[in-house]
Amino acid sequence: LMNNEHIPLFLDAKVDMIQIGARNMQNFELLKAVGKLNVPVLLKRGLSSTLEELVMSAEYIMAEGNPNVVLCERGIRTFETSMRNTLDISAVPMLKKMTHLPVVIDPSHAAGIAFMVPALAQAAVAVGADGLMIETHNDPAKAKSDGAQSLTPDQFDDLMSIIKPELEFFGKKLN
Repeated sequence: LMNNEHIPLFLDAKVDMIQIGARNMQNFELLKAVGKLNVPVLLKRGLSSTLEELVMSAEYIMAEGNPNVVLCERGIRTFETSMRNTLDISAVPMLKKMTHLPVVIDPSHAAGIAFMVPALAQAAVAVGADGLMIETHNDPAKAKSDGAQSLTPDQFDDLMSIIKPELEFFGKKLN
C-alpha cells in the first residue's frame, strides 16, 4: 500500500495483510491510516533507516489502535555494489530486544540475486527470525519485476526441505 486513497481497494479485496514498503516506512499519514484498520501490517525497514526509526514507525501504527504489526528486515543500502542491499542479520536479535513485535526477513529483496536467497534464509532462521518472505516465480526470466531474485517453485521446495530440519534444531516448527 503506497497511498491512503487505495485503502478501500485493499479492504474490498479482504487482504490478509497490508504491506508498507521500505520507501513508505516514514509516510506517517499512511502509517496512521493503517493504524486505524483491523488488518495486520507488514512494515518494511527503509533503505537507510535505523532500527529505532523502524520501531518508531511501528509505533505510529500501534498508537492508532492496530497492534498487529510485523517488522521486516529487507536489507539496507551500503557501499557494497555486488548485490542490491546488505542484509542486516543483526537486526533480528536487536529488534527482538527493542520490541515485542515479530520480525521477518526478506532475503529476496536483501540481495536481489536468487542464488543468495537460500543462504540468507538459513541465516535468518539461525538468528531467530519469526518468518521469511521469499519471492518465487514459475519462470523468473519472464517475470515482470524482480525475476533476478525469484526462486522457482522447485528451488523453493528444495530450500524448505533444508530449512525444516534447521527449524527443528532450533526448536521451532514450520507453519
